[in-house]
Amino acid sequence: MKRREMLAAGGAAVVGLSAFPFGWVSAAEKKKKKLLYFTRSAGFEHSVVRRKGDELAHSEKVLTEMCGKVGVEVVCSKDGSLFDGPLDKWDAIAFYTSGDLTKPNKRKTKPMTPQGKENLLEAIKAGKPFIGFHAATDSFRSGGIDPYIEMIGAEFCGHGAQQKSVMKVASPKFPGVEGIGDGFEMLEEWYAFKKFNPKMRVILIQETGGMKGKLYQRPPFPATWAKMSGKGRVFYTSMGHREDVWTSDIFEKVVLGGLAWALGNAEADVTPNFEKVTPKGNQLTS
Repeated sequence: MKRREMLAAGGAAVVGLSAFPFGWVSAAEKKKKKLLYFTRSAGFEHSVVRRKGDELAHSEKVLTEMCGKVGVEVVCSKDGSLFDGPLDKWDAIAFYTSGDLTKPNKRKTKPMTPQGKENLLEAIKAGKPFIGFHAATDSFRSGGIDPYIEMIGAEFCGHGAQQKSVMKVASPKFPGVEGIGDGFEMLEEWYAFKKFNPKMRVILIQETGGMKGKLYQRPPFPATWAKMSGKGRVFYTSMGHREDVWTSDIFEKVVLGGLAWALGNAEADVTPNFEKVTPKGNQLTS
């Protein structure tokens, strides 16, 4: 799936970066923003974050290029000890992670400490923007609701075979979603979730009708959302498993829109709409 080949379900072409309405040009002319992209895996390591030696992984390269277009510098790391130090050097923090990040992993990258995890959550509550990609909801899963899960908005509970599915637009005025019509179809590994925090603004809805696999035999549920965690702006999208998704125009548009909002470069109505647009989102069976 190449750039500019994805179309909205209604047939409208995806609007390119030049049509972004949220002031990235002026932002780029000011002091460059710095984003920490943390890709440590303590569970399953996705191919888009897997490095070969010292070479950056696919998503690290793409996100660096993508953000460079809008004046945001990306620093990629798998070193969990960074969270023991000051976090004010980062204007925003993005996660593509898995598992309990305070535990050792096969690649022997440094884990977060429990204090580092607390530092992260406190920084977000104090106003640090946070962006989560795909497996970020597969981090710190537990029998209850971990504070991290409460912050990000939901907990991953599995996925079926990769397949084409429709993303329905629930918040058409949210930055990055404007201009893509009512929704779009994409081939992806689609996550299923539980423990949704209803205090979220649903942006894209996972349409489950016609999907194959037991995990999808349930009412539609949020797949991309924005929410507040204290003073911090939190943006998450379930997209991002496949390499070609990372290089698609529509993914770039949604991600840069979410980043613009998270950084305060764009404003949006984030009044919770979970109960209105996905009233049965926490129902795990149809």
